[in-house]
Amino acid sequence: MEKVSLGNISCYTFSSRKQFLDFIKDKKQILIAVNAEKIVKKDNKLAGIINNNIGYADGIGAVKALKRKGYEDVIRIPGSEFWLDIVKEFHKEKTFYLVGSTDEVINKTVEKLKNQYPNIRILNYRNGFLKSGEKEELIADLVSKKPDVVFVAQGTPRQEYLMDELIEHHKALYMGLGGSFDVYVGKVKRAPKFFQNLGLEWFYRLLRQPTRIKRQKVLVNFYFKMVTGKI
Repeated sequence: MEKVSLGNISCYTFSSRKQFLDFIKDKKQILIAVNAEKIVKKDNKLAGIINNNIGYADGIGAVKALKRKGYEDVIRIPGSEFWLDIVKEFHKEKTFYLVGSTDEVINKTVEKLKNQYPNIRILNYRNGFLKSGEKEELIADLVSKKPDVVFVAQGTPRQEYLMDELIEHHKALYMGLGGSFDVYVGKVKRAPKFFQNLGLEWFYRLLRQPTRIKRQKVLVNFYFKMVTGKI
């Protein structure tokens, strides 16, 4: 397992979820999903945050780029699944704090987690829409309660910017989750296994939301850079 450069950002070459879990057990850094969009995105601030923390191959594009560099054992680790691996692995020994989505979704998320893991210790939680002054309140609460693991589900790059600020005040293991809480409670459905196994979740989302076409054009740029050796 190594840390490899993919353009302007770096990504670890985890070959199993167990290896990833063992690696982060005592870490106090930010876990950031790496995909084609992040690799080609011209955002120096985001790149700096990824490079100073733990990027992992969440997207099939990242996996393909790493394999082209000779890391054949690297696997795709979807963040929407791996955060639950973290809960399952550490819920008896670590404490948790959740930030993200709407009040309805975060309440359902916490309720479902407590039903699945009766011993889980969730120190606090809130929605992901921080109004004026609420970020300072969040920081104070984190400093006071001192959770071991903080999940932040807001979407990129907003969640990465926020976690980078939060970790300066309270050291913990942070993980950005995008829309994972919505998926967990069934508000949003993931692609069927057929699409997942082929690495085509992005295509399934495009079929369901044609307005994503502008966002998906980044894949053309990514694959061009990959095959020409610029990534």
